[in-house]
Amino acid sequence: MHPMLNIAVKAARRAGNLIYRSTDKIDHLTVTKKSHADFVTEVDRAAEQVIIQTLLEAYPDHAILAEESGAQGESEFLWIIDPLDGTTNFLHGVPQFAVSIALQHKGILTQAVIYDPVRNELFTATRGRGAFLNDKRIRVTKRLHLADALIGTGFPYSNFQHIDAYMNILRDVMQQSSGLRRPGSAALDLAWMAAGRYDGFFETGLKSWDIAAGCLLVTEAGGLVSDLGGENGYVKTGHICAGNPDIHGHLLKLIAPHLTDGLKATKV
Repeated sequence: MHPMLNIAVKAARRAGNLIYRSTDKIDHLTVTKKSHADFVTEVDRAAEQVIIQTLLEAYPDHAILAEESGAQGESEFLWIIDPLDGTTNFLHGVPQFAVSIALQHKGILTQAVIYDPVRNELFTATRGRGAFLNDKRIRVTKRLHLADALIGTGFPYSNFQHIDAYMNILRDVMQQSSGLRRPGSAALDLAWMAAGRYDGFFETGLKSWDIAAGCLLVTEAGGLVSDLGGENGYVKTGHICAGNPDIHGHLLKLIAPHLTDGLKATKV
């Protein structure tokens, strides 16, 4: 395992253990509302501090972009951290949430860890070396047709700017695929797609920390990731379409008629 990935795994496991130990104390947690349907708990903050501390102990000169504490430091190495993706699930006792850590080097994703502490599933990827689940190599599916495909998504929950376009896309995918799933953690959705549990995934308005690690997992598992117009600006815009090489193309074709100006493709 790459030494930087090794440190990220250590950080993710520490945070995941902290989160898991908190699941029986949910009723006693301090919860703050950041915006409509967007919550943060003391567990998110504590997990984030554990991650940052672990990373900076090993790499004190690296920069950090984390969901709760924002950006710190300047470096060609940038760690992108979501300490608890799926906070709403966590708060309701729904066991679908994860720790997500990615490393960007000069703007290119090079390391990824997504850790599901409930199932003890550790998804990892290093650029050019493939994607793994608990040290076993994973690949995207080989399904060719949208009619046979299971597609993951996430509903808009606090930013409803693109809800009409999203609902139109959702309607078409619903009618033309074999099923849709919306479990509530984009990081895990992408990890599951990399592991062959979904054939494709799309969502609008995500943040970079929701998808950075998942995107590298998908591409290292042989999948394709783009924004909704097929361009590469997805980490910046948060509008994302992912899939195995066939399903990705089918999804983009289906999405194309519904692209509004705000969802249009952006090149980076």
